[in-house]
Amino acid sequence: MKIALLQFAPEVGKVQENIRRADELLQKTSIPVDLDWLVLPEMAFSGYNFHSLEEIQPYLEPTTSGITTQWAIQVAMHYRCHVTVGYPELTTTDPKTQYNSTVTISPAGAILINYRKSFLYYTDETWASEGPQRFYAGPLGSLGPVTLGICMDINPYQFLAPWTDYEFANTALAHQTPLICVSMAWLCHLSPEELMVEPGQADVATVAYWVERFQPLVEGSREKEGTTFVVLANRCGVEKGVCYAGSSTVIKIEKGAVSLFETAGKSEEKCLVVDLSERPKFQVRSGR
Repeated sequence: MKIALLQFAPEVGKVQENIRRADELLQKTSIPVDLDWLVLPEMAFSGYNFHSLEEIQPYLEPTTSGITTQWAIQVAMHYRCHVTVGYPELTTTDPKTQYNSTVTISPAGAILINYRKSFLYYTDETWASEGPQRFYAGPLGSLGPVTLGICMDINPYQFLAPWTDYEFANTALAHQTPLICVSMAWLCHLSPEELMVEPGQADVATVAYWVERFQPLVEGSREKEGTTFVVLANRCGVEKGVCYAGSSTVIKIEKGAVSLFETAGKSEEKCLVVDLSERPKFQVRSGR
């Protein structure tokens, strides 16, 4: 399987400009003809850092029928691959309910699933509701069994649940999905100046944290055959002074070992293409 992660720095509220930037990055990338999946960040075209429902209202999109979904359908059919992308959703059934969502499109342009973020970050709580279904674990077209999440989903619920509950990782473990995908707008503690120091290098602290949040899968892999792949598609850049960690990556978990195929830089705008049949470049944790 070949997966592409489109990491870029959308600007809040500049939807058309953000779409153009995503298109430019795709055009600059040698997209393989047999690409299986293109994954974009959380709220990829609206930007993320909205402070109220009033502020985000002009950018809410009707369920699986707004500009983000239309773009995803066109791109999926063009590259003949699945596309997953995040957007702020205004439900058509209840116009008073909004969600932070991702939509996944099939290579034929069909809508496969609309997933609504389960665990809200502080910024989400100003305008969004929790998704009615905690995470998604099940079939996703020809990709097979997949667990889907959005950013904060991998954290303890509201940062109040015990660290060791590992709600998201344990859901994936219980359903034995070999493929996990998380669209993100993950913050970091670096300053804007620090982000520009070696921008092509990953934020190691962030990647280490992500790996830790999948510890149940690492431990479980010691006892079972097979491999689990975790796709983490983050954004980069600075929005209203808030810094994002970039560092998008694909993690391989097998027999207690954790490795990374490749990692985008913390401030790098690029489309990272990963072939899961190849050998990962970096070992994070030995299986011994």
